Order: sequence, then C-alpha cells, then structure tokens
Amino acid sequence: MPASAKRSARNDKATPRTASKEVRRRQLVDATITSIARHGIGGTTMTTVTELAGLSLGIVNFHFQSKQKLLEETLVFLAREHHDLWEKAYRDADLGAPAKLLAIVDAHFHPRICTRKKLSVWYAFFGEAGRRAVYRALVDGMDSRRIEVSTRLCARILAEGGYDGPPAHEVAGMLEALYDGFWLNMLMYPGSFTREGSRRQIHLYLGTVFPRHFHPGPASPAATNAPRKEKIDEVAEP
Repeated sequence: MPASAKRSARNDKATPRTASKEVRRRQLVDATITSIARHGIGGTTMTTVTELAGLSLGIVNFHFQSKQKLLEETLVFLAREHHDLWEKAYRDADLGAPAKLLAIVDAHFHPRICTRKKLSVWYAFFGEAGRRAVYRALVDGMDSRRIEVSTRLCARILAEGGYDGPPAHEVAGMLEALYDGFWLNMLMYPGSFTREGSRRQIHLYLGTVFPRHFHPGPASPAATNAPRKEKIDEVAEP
C-alpha cells in the first residue's frame, strides 16, 4: 500500500467520515502546519496538505477554496492559539503585576506553543515579502493587545517600585524583541537554545530592570541556554 494511502487509512480511523466542519478544518490546518515546516510555503500545495491529512482534494477545496485562504486560516490559528494561552495565563495569575507579566513571558515558551514545527511556520510566513502586509493585518490586533497589556503591567511595576529605568513602553518593546529573538535562535540553533533557558534569560532581563520585583535564583543546568539533550521537537503536537 502506498505511503499516502496508509496515512489516509490511519486518519480515517482516527477521524470519522462524519466529522464536524470544525474537526475537518482543524485537521487540514494541522496538516498545513506540518507541510510548511517540511516544505516551506512555496512547496506547500493543496496536494501536500491533503496527503498529510489523509483527505481528498475536494474536502480541502470545500473548506478553504484556495491555498491562500488555507494559509491565512493557518496563521490565524497559530496566532489565536498563542493569544488565548497568554491571555488565560495572564487572567489566571495570582498576586499583582509581576506575576501577570511573568505569566505572559512563560506562555511564549509553553510546550504547546514553542515547538520547532510551529516556529518554522511563523518564520516562513513572515519571510514572504510579497504577502507580509496581508499576514500582518491578520494578526496585528492580537499582537497589539499583548503589547498594550504588557506596557500597562510594566507601568504599574515602575510606579510601585519607584524605578528610574526605561519607560514602560520600552520594556514591553524589549520583551517583544526577546520573544522573537529567542524563538529564532531556538529554530536556528536547537542544540544551544531551549525553552527553559530562553524563558529564564527573559526573567533575568526583568530582574535587571525591576530588581525589587524579580529575584531569579542561581541558574541550574536545566535552565540555561547551553548545549543539552532537550529538543523542542520532542513535545507532542496537540
């Protein structure tokens, strides 16, 4: 039996033919994430997606009509997944502004969000110069919400501590740059950069800016960006 037929048979067993619209669309989005991670955006086609999903070309055309719509839905899915996680963590965080800010930081390195597959897809999208403006328009609202919340939390911490350091919007902007930078380094240098090590370095940055609010303890081997066996690929996708 051809490999594509075997995948189709496995998926048919896992997902009933009567699956809901939402289930089918998620199945196709997951397959698109895998295809982009393997082949890039240029090498991803409706055929590569349907083969990975174990579905017919007619199904993907029915749900998305075009490759561009499928790509856009995939980007929005990743952005919404990330947004919902940090928003929930922020709202659930106990205590005050420092705990809430750390909840946002830590959500960026959650095992469900920070995987090589998903990081590959993020950077594939924003490497597409001709479509970058379209992609940004799809996720700018969620990004703006995160920056706004982080800035507000930083302003509260500045006021509580009476700090003379950089203003809140600059700290929030630096955090955004650190998230992007560590994600890229984890993608490019997986043997040297880890989720836990990257998360901890951002905690250390906050400790230098707000020393009376953030007191990270001594680094441990499991919490430094040094060569080690952990691979972010090892985390199972949902």
